Amino acid sequence: MWGFLAARHRCDEVRVRYDGTSSLGHVVESLGVPLPEVGRLVAGGREVTPSYRPGAGEVVSVFAVRRPQAVPAQRFLLDVHLGTLARRLRLVGVDTAYENDLDDDALIVRANAERRVLLTQDRGLLRRRSLWLGAYVRGARPERQFADVLERFAPPLAPWTRCTACNGPLSPVAKDEVEGLLRPGTRRSYDTFARCLVCDHVYWRGAHGARLEAIVEEAGRIVAAAAL
Repeated sequence: MWGFLAARHRCDEVRVRYDGTSSLGHVVESLGVPLPEVGRLVAGGREVTPSYRPGAGEVVSVFAVRRPQAVPAQRFLLDVHLGTLARRLRLVGVDTAYENDLDDDALIVRANAERRVLLTQDRGLLRRRSLWLGAYVRGARPERQFADVLERFAPPLAPWTRCTACNGPLSPVAKDEVEGLLRPGTRRSYDTFARCLVCDHVYWRGAHGARLEAIVEEAGRIVAAAAL
């Protein structure tokens, strides 16, 4: 949680002024830490909830979310800034919803309705009380973001089973069924294809196959290590 704190607060003990009425959750968030990033809260040797109101001078221990984090379902919704991450998660078979035109309110409505974990780098969005469950994605580059999500949730992987364009399921398809959709060079060079059952996009292991295989293999290593 250090990254959420102001530099002056990055120490073992943070002293804050307390008005005597605010909840512990409010105090934690006032320091910059969204509650979805908080795990256990311990006061006086016992675990408390974010609604707890500390006593004057009371010391409270705040722990980060434990990894891998258990969630009701390994289903995710990504905000508009995480398109590349969405494609990578779909590549390895993680159920990942993404649209590039949803505003904050629409994201929350969809996440709640479909019981998807909302992944975002918007701290304000994570602080919205109406959001049922969210998580902050660490990293500026897609590679680091991908690793962060896999380390945090250790989702079951099923590579090559989802459409990277729409998240629909892929199904093997005979070459003669899709030949009319292929360029001449592709028809000559490849014989194994899959098609999305939702958007009809056709896939084959093409020129980028080795790079995608490397992404899939690294994902498997990360999840295996996180699950130990």
